[in-house]
Amino acid sequence: MQYDELDPRTPVLVGIGQVSERLGEPGYRKRSPVQLAADAAQEALADSGAATEVADIVDTVAGVRQFETSAPGMPAPLGRSDNFPRSVAARLGADPRRAVLEIAGGHSPQHLVTELAAAIAAGESEVALIFGAEAISTAQALAKAEERPDWSERVGGQLEDRGYGMQGLASMHRSAHGLTDAPSQYALLENARRARLKQSRQDYAASIGQLFAPFTKVAAANPHASASVERSAEELVTPSEANRRIADPYTRYLVARDKVNQGAAVLLMSVAAARRLGVPEDRWVFLHGHADLRERDLMDRADFGSAPAAVAATRGALDMAGLGVDEVSTFDFYSCFPVAVSAVIEGLGLRDDDPRGLTLTGGLPFFGGPGNNYSMHAIVETVQRARTAPGSFGFVGANGGFLSKYSAGVYSTAPAPWKPAADTEKQAALDAVPAPAEARHADGWASIETFTVKHGRSGDTGIVIGRLERDGRRFVAMTQPGDTETLGLLAAEQPIGERVFVRSFGYGNRVTTTAARMEELLPTPPLVLRESYEHIAVRRDGHLLEVTINRPEVRNCLHPMANDELEHAFDCFFADPDLWVAIITGAGEQAFCAGNDLRYSSSGKPMWVPKNGFGGLTHREGMTKPVIAAVNGYTMAGGFEIALACHLIVADATAQFALTEVRVGLVAGEGGAIRLPRALPPRVATEMLLTGRRMDAQEALRWGLVTEVTEPGKALDTARALAARILEGSPAAVRSTLRLMTETAGIADTVAATRHPSAVLDEMFVSEDAIEGMTAFAQKREPLWVGR
Repeated sequence: MQYDELDPRTPVLVGIGQVSERLGEPGYRKRSPVQLAADAAQEALADSGAATEVADIVDTVAGVRQFETSAPGMPAPLGRSDNFPRSVAARLGADPRRAVLEIAGGHSPQHLVTELAAAIAAGESEVALIFGAEAISTAQALAKAEERPDWSERVGGQLEDRGYGMQGLASMHRSAHGLTDAPSQYALLENARRARLKQSRQDYAASIGQLFAPFTKVAAANPHASASVERSAEELVTPSEANRRIADPYTRYLVARDKVNQGAAVLLMSVAAARRLGVPEDRWVFLHGHADLRERDLMDRADFGSAPAAVAATRGALDMAGLGVDEVSTFDFYSCFPVAVSAVIEGLGLRDDDPRGLTLTGGLPFFGGPGNNYSMHAIVETVQRARTAPGSFGFVGANGGFLSKYSAGVYSTAPAPWKPAADTEKQAALDAVPAPAEARHADGWASIETFTVKHGRSGDTGIVIGRLERDGRRFVAMTQPGDTETLGLLAAEQPIGERVFVRSFGYGNRVTTTAARMEELLPTPPLVLRESYEHIAVRRDGHLLEVTINRPEVRNCLHPMANDELEHAFDCFFADPDLWVAIITGAGEQAFCAGNDLRYSSSGKPMWVPKNGFGGLTHREGMTKPVIAAVNGYTMAGGFEIALACHLIVADATAQFALTEVRVGLVAGEGGAIRLPRALPPRVATEMLLTGRRMDAQEALRWGLVTEVTEPGKALDTARALAARILEGSPAAVRSTLRLMTETAGIADTVAATRHPSAVLDEMFVSEDAIEGMTAFAQKREPLWVGR
């Protein structure tokens, strides 16, 4: 194709720029991320060689997120801009119509190039500038300095903030099992790949070193690299004081280096704009092929040791460009960890010693991993090589998450028309791969599917993904502190496939070598009420159990330890054949329970909810004994969810009911969003859930939410009287009644519900209580119930 045959709206990359600085070196300016990005962008504008000023006509600027804005609560010790793209644009004298802040992920630079190229081809944009930068090294060095710079900026203006984009990359469940960091999650993939290849630890470590040693050579020659040191394969994988173990099989030299000060930018425009601005054609580089695909979420992957989405994206981009792997002149594969390279090149049939090399920058562990922006540098280097070898083709593979999101691009100076995305069918095929079922609460014998050991200053922690023997479900579990036996198993030559034992707790799944070892480390508590508890009080009165939440100083809000005590008390209640009715109430005059202890939650201390849910009740199955909530004052959020989980509610006149989660950015996930629409008219419940508004005791009585409203301070007395009336009946019949109600609750048709085949009636027919009840009636005496 000739230049004069190009559609005027064809997107073309015309400018590139990258900058860097190291602490204390000549010319070090302590630049902020905004300034680094602006300097790189200024280079990109100048690199275009335009005959006129380009900044004036940039209509779109797109910024790659810094680490400090990539997840909620990330620290910014020197401050940050409230509108990163427009802060950069302002330094260039640009006032673009549109500013974009992309989601987090190392795929984002290539994704933005592809997206904005498509926007130019569609006539939605004409000149777009994309940039990103990190100054993590400077920020950490100056965070506690007396004269530290202030990088805070308030520029305002339009901003298309796309959010963090963390869906599928993080979960409360994985976080509870130590999977909060990238090294441990990539290590799981790495060890699974080793097992699939049937390699020894020594041989696999050698292969990792051989993969990355050439990367260090490239980085050593790159003036922008943060670690310009050439290292041998053996040095990379041998633990030392400088090369500490991080997560098996990784040492420090094998993982992405985030202490960098680096920025990069690229300038895109239409062919028409390039001609109008006088951009020389020798600056033009075209995107011949591109693809954007997403991998299954971590726990849903069929094979932890491969990268089907990354391979499919790479092949898709090459196919669009009409190229085979052998026709590509340069590669830059995202290299945050070895498996991010090896799993992709393995799928393409490339060798780790391919003479063309696998990186142009030196890779994330050696060039540096500037947050989400690494691949912008890879694009810059690829464009430089393409210009020096006109007509050649360069490939960039950009990875986000944990081999989760992959964006691929093929670049060349050879003129080419724009081709729209062709990812839909490929993504559908990836999504159609069957996913193994997951056991959130895993119990029993299992086998190890993959694993890692995290090496921390306070000790080692093993993380196992396994499969339960009884049904093949997948689970994640951690070792218990001090369990040297299981850590020893994980340090063996090949732990994958070994038999282990797993047990679930409110705080997560724990794995040991045997059931006996589990009981030794985590003995099952006896189902006997303790003489005393720290956060609750219990009172036994014949067949009645009273449980009092005893944290009045915080309105009886619950933290994990209080929740655990409530679960134990109710475990004992349901297990004790002599306890027939329970009452739960709150100490003091202010509240029954105002929900979760948010101060504790925000303290950074470990958070969990028992397996049976908030208060030990909201997720509990088989509640075949009556539980009465005696409430007063604040019955909010999780406290209201506890009350909703009870069979009956008695309230005093001071009671205030509300599910306030939406007001603090949360959801009533402990049953409130499910039970309230079943307890109230749906629209009343919906209004309460969406606004967090309070309902007083009298309104609750009108809707039938509560059984009775008492004078202030009398809810517990009335609940006791209600319990006494229940205790007049057969406890076996009460339990069977609750069972039958539960069994038929989901049957909409009344007659079908009455015909539901249940063993309840047959069991009651031959029960001792049924015989005693009929006998006592015939003998005109009070029955003597035994509860069976």
